[in-house]
Amino acid sequence: MEILNQIFNDFINGWGGYAGYFIHEVTHPSWHNYFYWLILVSAFFFGLEILKPWREGQPTFRKDFWLDFFYMFFNFFLFSLVIYNGISMVVVHLFNDTIRGLTGFDLQASNPLNGQPLWLILIVGFLVRDFVQWWVHRLLHRVSWLWEFHKVHHSVEQMGFAAHLRYHWMETVVYRTIEYIPLALLGVGLYDFFIIHIFTLAIGHYNHSNFHVSGKAAGGAVGLMIGFVMAMGLADIHFADDFTSFQKAGVMFGSGILGYFALGPFMKKIFNSPEMHIWHHVHDLPENRQYGINFGISLAIWDYLFGTAEIPHDGRDIKLGFPGVEEFPKEFIGQVFYGLRKP
Repeated sequence: MEILNQIFNDFINGWGGYAGYFIHEVTHPSWHNYFYWLILVSAFFFGLEILKPWREGQPTFRKDFWLDFFYMFFNFFLFSLVIYNGISMVVVHLFNDTIRGLTGFDLQASNPLNGQPLWLILIVGFLVRDFVQWWVHRLLHRVSWLWEFHKVHHSVEQMGFAAHLRYHWMETVVYRTIEYIPLALLGVGLYDFFIIHIFTLAIGHYNHSNFHVSGKAAGGAVGLMIGFVMAMGLADIHFADDFTSFQKAGVMFGSGILGYFALGPFMKKIFNSPEMHIWHHVHDLPENRQYGINFGISLAIWDYLFGTAEIPHDGRDIKLGFPGVEEFPKEFIGQVFYGLRKP
């Protein structure tokens, strides 16, 4: 009975905290506000699609644009963060209590990132989360009943930034529950997760956008971002605290140049990209890849390490979807209940 009460309290506290969080998000714009980060990142990539579209013949307001726009807010506010703050907390406490009951070892109290600088927590958290998500993504393609849910995301027939967030709500349950356990046990907190999530949101929007840049330009952008973090003393990096404004600008510029030349040649192998991810959505998979290719969420390295990377040719104009996508539900209601009964 005590365990059940703990589970109930965890869920209520998590959900109640989210309700207050949601109201505060909408009514209080700030740099720590996910609602406005979502709008800002989305507007940025929508602007890039308008200014420099990769597929020039694709309409600006492509097929299902407004459906995907609605999914952005449904998945990340009306449901996703509820599960993250409620169900995930329940699962982690239940998992930790089980281990402690069997072995007497408290995983959460002994997590390795306690007291570590923020930059290390963010790097470890990002790598662990992305690696877990890569395996979950493969699972969605490999297990038939999970694939039925994942079809919602693959029903996109014209690619754009907002397609990133078109997915079945059941994926939220699967991803968040599985990914949160290792993150929480490592010591990655909610604020740390927020920063990681904004970064991966931008990468996911880019991977799905009707826009692409060279590896060197992408490397320069990443280098500039790293330089900004160092110059501004963010993430517990303080070596430039006493620098003048001119010196801080030099750190940013130098980091951007270093990223352009040092990271540029390898960016397409390290990070996912529109050129790579478009092949994940191809309508007709290669004959020897019936369960999919290019499963990377933010990083491409897992696909290259485990042999699932494949870019046969420039995929700019390939047909997207899956066999039978023509009969797949086109409206939100039909998609949100899809997969809940045997096909």
